[in-house]
This record gives sequence, structure tokens and C-alpha cells, in this order.
Amino acid sequence: MLVDKTTLYDLSVFHKEEEYSLFKRIDNTKTQAGKQVLHQFFYQPLGSLNEIKQVQETLKIISTKLEVWPKQITNGTLLIIDKFLDDSPVNIPQHASSIDSYLYKWLHRASYSMILFSVKQLFEFIHGYNELIYLFSGEKRPANVEKILNQVEHIMNHHGLLELKEKNQFSDLTTQEVLRYGRFFHVEFHTQIRSLILCYGTLDAWYSMAVANKALQLNEPFFIERESPSIDAVNLRHLMLTKPVSYTISLNEDKNFIFLTGANMAGKSTLIKGLGLAVYLAHIGMGVPAEKMELTLFDGILSNINVEDNIIKGESYFFNEVKRIRETLLRISDGKRWLVLIDELFKGTNIQDAMKCSEAVISGLVKFKNVLFILSTHLYEIGEDLKEYPSISFKYFETTLNQDELHFSYQLKEGISNDRMGFLILKKEGVLDLLNQLGEKTEKKG
Repeated sequence: MLVDKTTLYDLSVFHKEEEYSLFKRIDNTKTQAGKQVLHQFFYQPLGSLNEIKQVQETLKIISTKLEVWPKQITNGTLLIIDKFLDDSPVNIPQHASSIDSYLYKWLHRASYSMILFSVKQLFEFIHGYNELIYLFSGEKRPANVEKILNQVEHIMNHHGLLELKEKNQFSDLTTQEVLRYGRFFHVEFHTQIRSLILCYGTLDAWYSMAVANKALQLNEPFFIERESPSIDAVNLRHLMLTKPVSYTISLNEDKNFIFLTGANMAGKSTLIKGLGLAVYLAHIGMGVPAEKMELTLFDGILSNINVEDNIIKGESYFFNEVKRIRETLLRISDGKRWLVLIDELFKGTNIQDAMKCSEAVISGLVKFKNVLFILSTHLYEIGEDLKEYPSISFKYFETTLNQDELHFSYQLKEGISNDRMGFLILKKEGVLDLLNQLGEKTEKKG
């Protein structure tokens, strides 16, 4: 599934401040190798139901093993191993006798210390892998797990590791054995060790996703096979909020466009981003923040949310909005299934121009039956003219005023909002009083 860089940042999958990103929320990896693989998963959502179902099954299996997941394979372990494979210790004797080993230990103390410490980490690595293989034994494994573990087992069954795997404690190794395994790993087996590290990165990334599914109370979505795109979500919430309000949303070929209105801070952007994140998570094989969610496979998600001007190129905010809409139109004209998220279309121009442009664009977008749209706007006036299109569903967030206090219910309702709370918010926050006070002081000084 295609999700471009703009959409990834609009939805805060990645964020300039990492702590506010979805990736940070999901990342429970124990190693840098796992984090790199998880990054790849996030940048490349899956494009087939078979791939998604394999990951779903993988995460379900791993979720039953979280408490017994091997702890001896750490980031420090892998970093030391990787450094050892790149280092150049003094030539390790190929067939060292006990006397040769003793002499090497005392004549090349720095090299021996490095070899001893590195082989200890390799010992932990190999025994940790043994535990992982045992964890997955005796049960049917998804094809992607089977492929990884078959590769691991093939490497682990090498005759050079048989004796090492039988050792219970690293302290059982003699100086002679330490040097023998040091040479074996550094000279003869380094390619296979790097392969094991890469394989563990994938397992670590899946482990991270399984932990997140459980910790964040995500539920497995159900994919339905249908020509036209559809989404049905019950009690969907925004994953990044500490106290989210849930929504029930339905989009399908009959109602493929949500025209969303409401005052500032009423919840429009939250809803749009929340739905986008849920569909995105479903396509990397994870659970979703909803009580129940059924959806079709999508070919891509596109957003028009955090558009910026470009001073260096001399491009205005409005011009970049238009460019993004044009890019979107070219993408969705391919006949494939898309989810398009638009928050406050044409903010960069005057209200009359924005109304005319918005109505023209929406009238064109509704013709794309292979696409699902959510569009938020303050321009509720154009809603009446758009009611001629049966595929548009009109939703709004209500805002009420109670004794000069604004109340946001964050509940999605049928219809079009005509709330205009901007001036009241300005007044409530004391901006008008502050202007009067500062103005009086300025006049007195004058």
C-alpha cells in the first residue's frame, strides 16, 4: 500500500519530535537491528491480504510468548558482536594447543580480552536463539516465520556450533576453546553471524508490534474482499490521545464521502487522523484502536492536512494546497482503492475564493467511486449545494455555550454545523481585554 512521506508526517506516523510519533508509541524493540526492521515495516505497508494475515498470525503467536521471550539477546550483545566481526585482533592460531593458547592469552592480552568478551556475547546470542527455536517448535508457523526460522535453524545446525550449544555455562569454556570459537566466528562464520543478526532484527520487530498490540489494547481488524472500498469502525479512537473519545464510522460505495463540519477544537482533525492511523495500522498487520473494524484492502492513503508554504521556492500556502490536490487527483485516477483525508481545504485564500474552490473540488471528487473521502471544513455554507450528491454523508461536531463557557461534546452528529465560536474563544482567552489594556497604556504614553 502506498503511503507517501507527506501522509506519514500528516498522521504523525513519524514526527520531527519523536516522542509525538506513532513509531515511538509502537517501538518496543530491544535491539537497533529490530528498530531498523520496524522502520522498514512502517515505511512499507503491506499490499496483499495474504501478507497482512501472515503478520496478524505472527503477532498472535508471539503475544502468547511475551513472558518467556529470551532476554539474553540485547542491543549491547549485538553491538559487541558486530564490532568484533569488524575488528582486527592479533592473528588467532588456527589449531592452538593448550600451551599455544596460554601463550596467546599472555602475549596478546588486549586481543584475548576482546575475543573473550566477544565470544561470551556470541555464546549468549547462540543460546538465546536456541530458546527462540524451542519456543516456536511443535506448532504450525506462519509462512513468514517459517522462512526466518528455517534460515536460522540451517545456520544453527552447523557442525562448528554443536559443542558450543551443549555447553550450559560460558565459564565451562577453556582458554583453548575461547580462541577456537573466536577464530571460527571471526574468520569462518562471520557471514552467517551477520545473517543471524538480520533475522533477529525481524523477530524483534514483530515482538515489538505484539507488545504494542497488547499494551495499547488494539484489536485485530477483519479484512473483507470486495471490489469497492469500505470501512466500518465501531468505537474508533485516536491512538495518540490519553483520553480519546470514540466514534462509529461507516464509508462505502453508496456513501463514500464525509463532509465534516464543526468549530475549531471540536474534534474534526482528531477524527480524520484517527481513522487514517487505524487504516494504516491494519495494513502493516497490527491491531487497530477500535472495538471492531471491517475494511477492504486499500492501495493507498493520501492526506492534505499540514500543508506549508515554501519561502525559499517562493510558493504560497494556497499554491501548495493546489499542488497537493493536483497530485492527489493524478494518483486516485488509476482506478485503485484509496483513502483520501483532507483537513480544512483551501485555508490559504479568502473565504469567498475558498468556498468557490472547495465546492468545485468536492463536486469533482465525488465522481471517484473507487475512493473514500473525509473532508473537514469551516465553510458550512457550501453544504446546502452539495446535498444534491447522494454519496456525500454530512457529519458535524457540536459546540455549545454555557455561561460564556465553551463545551465540546466530541460526539459525531448527522448534519451540518453552523457554529461560529472563534470570536467567543478569542474573548474567553482574554485577548480582547488584553488588547484594550495595552491600547490604553499606549495612548497614555502617547
